[in-house]
Amino acid sequence: MNIGLIGTGNMGTILTEAFIESKAVNPSSITITNRTIEKAFNIKKNHPELEVTKQLSGAVTNKDFIFVCVKPLDIYPLLKELSPLLTEQQTIVIITSPVHPEQLQDIVPCQTARLIPSITNRALSGASLLTFGSSCNAATKTALRQLASCISTPIEIHHSITRAASDIVSCGPAFISFLVQKMIEAAVEETDISKEEATTLSEDMLVGLGRLIEKRVYTLPTLQDKVCVKGGVTGEGIKALEAGVQDMFHRLFQNTHEKFDEDLEAVAHQYPPSVFTDDRRN
Repeated sequence: MNIGLIGTGNMGTILTEAFIESKAVNPSSITITNRTIEKAFNIKKNHPELEVTKQLSGAVTNKDFIFVCVKPLDIYPLLKELSPLLTEQQTIVIITSPVHPEQLQDIVPCQTARLIPSITNRALSGASLLTFGSSCNAATKTALRQLASCISTPIEIHHSITRAASDIVSCGPAFISFLVQKMIEAAVEETDISKEEATTLSEDMLVGLGRLIEKRVYTLPTLQDKVCVKGGVTGEGIKALEAGVQDMFHRLFQNTHEKFDEDLEAVAHQYPPSVFTDDRRN
């Protein structure tokens, strides 16, 4: 399998390194490029067999999958430029939520799909979100699922839940990290524990929590029940959380969906309106 990857920002780099570390793809079968080419060469320092090209054509020609890891508004002009180089046997894979694979099918002659990754995929863990355009054949779907399964648990989703699913899978690690950092800060301010001690304990707690869930020892609700003894210290802490959380997560999803609506509107004018109807609210 030959892979081209356009854009080596955070997620482009994560995908590249995860594919290599998981041995899903031989490094010599991956070609990467970036507008600032030095970023691509920085990845090559750790993976000398990786191919870096300064020309977009180098990341497209003779590639089975071309991962487009650029900002939503940059996808349309990029694919218009790449279109003459593409064949129907190839597959363009976008990684951003505001653009649907179906929207791309009037622009490029190849198959189209979307894979929304998570930073957890860098540890060959967590989920990734898959959506296929109608142009994808069965063999392509199988191959992309297999590729994604090497670095994650691929979950095929309907476009109506794209933003909510991405909030949990892709943005979730940042949200949880923010909350844990706030807990660390409060522990340091309210007690004699040092920030270093609180951080180490918190990180080890998160790793252990993840393993408990991974091994299916407990579910999230049963974890709380097992730790929270009636009349105990944990119960008092839960009371404080209940009082503080209230509608916080409702507002979180409201804010992300408002931004999602803005992004959808921003890219909508680039694509024929008849190609794809956004019915995520239905």
